[in-house]
This record gives sequence, structure tokens and C-alpha cells, in this order.
Amino acid sequence: MTSQPQRARGSGLTPLAISGLELVNTANAWRPLLRTGYPAMPCFVAGCPTSELPLRVLGLSILRLCRAGLRGDLRGSTGAAAVGLTGLSWLGLAALYRRGLRSHVVFDAALRDALDTAPAREPVLGELDLKASRSPLRRRRRFVSATGTQAYGDAGRRNLLDIWRHRDLPDDAKRPVILQVPGGGWMTGGRRGQAYPLLTHLAEAGWVGVSMAYRISPRHPWPAHLLDVKRALAWVKANIAEHGGDPSFIAVTGGSAGGHLAALAALTPHDRSLQPEFENVDLRVAAAIPIYGRYDWVTLDGRGRRELMAGVQRFIVQARIEEALEVFQAASPLLRVNADAPPFFVIHGDADSLIPVEEARAFVTALRGVSRSPVAYAELPGAQHAFEVFNSPRARNTAQAVHRFLGAVYSSRTVPSALHAHDMAVDMDT
Repeated sequence: MTSQPQRARGSGLTPLAISGLELVNTANAWRPLLRTGYPAMPCFVAGCPTSELPLRVLGLSILRLCRAGLRGDLRGSTGAAAVGLTGLSWLGLAALYRRGLRSHVVFDAALRDALDTAPAREPVLGELDLKASRSPLRRRRRFVSATGTQAYGDAGRRNLLDIWRHRDLPDDAKRPVILQVPGGGWMTGGRRGQAYPLLTHLAEAGWVGVSMAYRISPRHPWPAHLLDVKRALAWVKANIAEHGGDPSFIAVTGGSAGGHLAALAALTPHDRSLQPEFENVDLRVAAAIPIYGRYDWVTLDGRGRRELMAGVQRFIVQARIEEALEVFQAASPLLRVNADAPPFFVIHGDADSLIPVEEARAFVTALRGVSRSPVAYAELPGAQHAFEVFNSPRARNTAQAVHRFLGAVYSSRTVPSALHAHDMAVDMDT
């Protein structure tokens, strides 16, 4: 007679625990619970998908709660508590969705601040728009053909790149080019799986994208990674015209370790020691867009930096900073800023668990202090590390903003614009 009520009470504990975990996950997506040391990694792993795709998480939560209700697991005070916690989680997910959708406001302000105008943008549809939110892998296949994979060096699959171009683009189109450098902590990552929303958007707009792989540690110590980026740039300059690209306009972008490498490549075009066997190739780029990148390989103070530097010393450079200080300094974009830097668009999330946003702020401040070119900076509220990997509204807003920035830089070559006015103002100040 008493066994059934006991099972009912007991079965209600599991939905309550799940509801509690859902609420914690939503709170972590809104603001990471841990942002220091190695425990920050699980906060990133759980928080990034939730913050970028909150409506899908919401749909799974609704399905779970409906099934619990049909089983009778939501009876009594415990079930009511579970429903209440789930409701709070749903409110948080709706707020996350709205914040990602409205990220264009931050981008508009960033572009207006750097260019004195905000180039026109298209509306970004919501996460549930089926055409806009289709699988990134399926979208990639629309723009990379069977012959689109090329070798730029002799390191096997680590020296391959994919060429992204619209199927209707003529071979002699001479369209602007963007080189995508993958992230992965300098120890993982390849030419596929990253920046699909950005490369898809630019290919649809008639640009040519190049997504590269490079040698990784610990098998290949620093600076093999940067040498490969330089080698890929040299290949693109020599060969991209055969694939519809304009070798005179090549921008470089990347996220995380890729952001570090993209920034460093853009700031060191005249360092001949980084381009062996092709020392005479002009490796200047038209613009750089580092996204949630690392810019400082020297400073140990600050959130997460001691853990980073421990890994960099052991696995990447494979030397202690005290023994090879010059190597670490030369590998820090923060210490390589110069007046001849190309236009930069730095993008970072203020909820990044792995790379503190303060690092991006310091880099932008240093770059703006010396560069004669525009420096745009967008700090995205609530954006986690790797936020633009997902085909989310925030990722699509990012793709549009990058396109608008690069379009302004590209048009400034022949049409007077705010970029030229910015250069004149800097010259007058100096």
C-alpha cells in the first residue's frame, strides 16, 4: 500500500536534480562560474554551446519536462520545484538568445568608432530559421570543390589548405581573399571545422576564402606554426589568381591560437627570418581580424596566464621563459605592434573562460597607440571562447561585421573613405 507513493516521491527527485543542473548550466552560459585555472575548461565546454544555441537547448528542456510530466514525475512539491527551476532556466535561455541576436549593436559601434561610419548590414535571422541555421558542414560543401584542396608545403596533411569560392565565380574574377588560420592551442586543429559561418558568408558574397592547416606541437616546436602561416601566405600570393582571387588584397583571420598567429603574421611582414627559402616574397596583408586571440606570451600575472605559460613552455616552445626570453617576446603580438600595422579588427567576448578579455583590451590599446591604420575593437557581452564556431545569430553577426570592415578596407584602395581620413589624422598628430 505504501510502495507506490514512495516511488512517486523518489522519482520526483531526478527531475528536480536535472532542473537544477539546467539552471546552473544556463547561469554558467550567462556568466562562467569559473574563469581561473584548469577548472575553467569544463565551464567553457558546457557554456559555449548553450550561450550560442540557447533555443535548441530550450527545445530539449521542453521535451524533457513534457516527458517527465507524462510519466507523472512532476507531482507534489518536488515536482513543482522542478518546474519552477526549469522556468527560471527558460527565462535565462531567452535572455541569452536576445543578447546574441542583438550583438550587431556592439559591432555597429565598433565599426563606427574605427571608420567614422558603420557600413550597411543585412538583418540576421534567428536561430530557428532553417535556411540560416543549416549544418555548417553541409554549407561548406557548397563552396569547396573536390579540387579545392591544395598543398602549400611539404609537411603532408599539415601543409594543406582548402579554397572556398562560389561555384559561379570565374577563375579570373580577382576577388579579395581571406586566409583563415585555425585555433587549437597550437597543438590541435586543422583546416576544417572552424570559421564556417564566416567563410560561408564571404564565399556567398563573392570573396575567396582559404582555410589552412599547419604543423602543431609538441611534435613541431615553435616557430613552426608561424613559419607555416607565412608559407601559406606566400602560396596564396603566388597562386590564388588561378582560383579567382586577388593576390594584392589578402586579409588574415583566426580564432584563439589562430588569432595569435594571424595577428603575429600581420605585424611581422618584414621579418625575413620567418620566411626561409622565400625571403624575398612580400608578405604584407591588407587587414587582420584576430578573434579571441592570445597576444601576450610573456606576462605571468593575470587570470589563466600561469596555466597558459606552463603549457607554452613545456609543449610549444619547449624551453623555459627564463632561458629563451627573446623567443617569447618575439612571439607576443603585444610586443610587436608598430606604426606600419595593417587595419585591425579585434573581436573578443567578455565571458571568455580561456583567454581573459583584458588581454584583448591591452593589445588594442597598444596597437592604437602606434598604428597609422584603423583599429576596430568589438567586445561582445556574454560571448564565450570559440563562440563563432557555431552557426548562431552572434556568429552570423560576426561574419557580417567582418565583411563590412573588410569591404571598407577594400574599397578604400580606390575610393576616398574614412580610412584615409583616419590616416591623415594620425599623420597630423605625429
